Amino acid sequence: MVTYLLRRLGAGVLLLAIVTLVTFLIFYVVPRMAGQTVQQLATMYVGKAPTEEAIQATIDRLNLDQPIALQFWEFIKGIFVGATYNFGGREVVCSAPCFGYSFQNYTEVFPEIVARLPVTFSMAIGAGVIWLVGGVSVGVISAIKKGSVFDRVSMGLALAGVSLPVFFTGLLSLAFLVHSWELFDTPRYTPFFEDPVAWATALFLPWITLAFLHAAQYARQTRAGMLETMGEDYIRTARAKGLPEWKVILKHGLRPTLTPIVTIFGLDLGLVLGGAVLTETVFSLNGIGRYAVQAIISQDLPVILGVTLFGAFFVVVANLIVDLLYAWVDPRVRVAG
Repeated sequence: MVTYLLRRLGAGVLLLAIVTLVTFLIFYVVPRMAGQTVQQLATMYVGKAPTEEAIQATIDRLNLDQPIALQFWEFIKGIFVGATYNFGGREVVCSAPCFGYSFQNYTEVFPEIVARLPVTFSMAIGAGVIWLVGGVSVGVISAIKKGSVFDRVSMGLALAGVSLPVFFTGLLSLAFLVHSWELFDTPRYTPFFEDPVAWATALFLPWITLAFLHAAQYARQTRAGMLETMGEDYIRTARAKGLPEWKVILKHGLRPTLTPIVTIFGLDLGLVLGGAVLTETVFSLNGIGRYAVQAIISQDLPVILGVTLFGAFFVVVANLIVDLLYAWVDPRVRVAG
């Protein structure tokens, strides 16, 4: 088991290094391959209506006129030990871990992300619990009651959930549930330790909106897996031994179905932790996703780069956790791995 864990940890570190390299290439090298000059690239970092002096200063600060290898080294060094930028004789220090520095707002990216992380984390955890428990439960019941009214209605709703984008369902819920029928207050984030009840009630509508999309996929995936598993010989053997039906369903039928569910849950949760872009924007929640949208609108590339790296980190960590959960769900993975 220890060997398996060490292999997965090593693979996770290697994957993070590859993601960092690819992210750097996308933002620093690909634009040049498309014909963009150093001055044009620096202009995108400076922002709107830049002066020649500001463009040249940005080139010097980011070493854009230096070899790519040196730029990548400075980029990596900034993450681990921080970076120093010179503004006309005034030095600005970006403390480690330096995920970038916004030259438009004159703020470090990492502290801004950390400040918004509780909002995104609350969104991900609340919605994740709802879509996992709700989706799997509906999928199991639909498989057991195949062809029933419940099965047809739930799978119809699941199809709608997969088909309808978050910005559509989110705007509908705001229009009817908040403004027309006044069943919910306008979502506003309240810190959990300040008021847990206000925290949950304010985020309930965004949770449901985000969970509706993912729960639909989980319900369909669970139903398909359960229908296949419940027809296996060992299920008939378990029933012949006189085991209670609930134990046959949950222990012998559901557990093999959980392997793909664990996979998609880990990746979905990692993506949401990287920023629930549409949900946060629709409900005006000041999380990482909305921070990224504002950066894209203002063309604040250091912020976009920092959020991309931070989101990639969550996806890689989620993938690592999924690998470890495999060993618990299916012990054969420890041997095969």
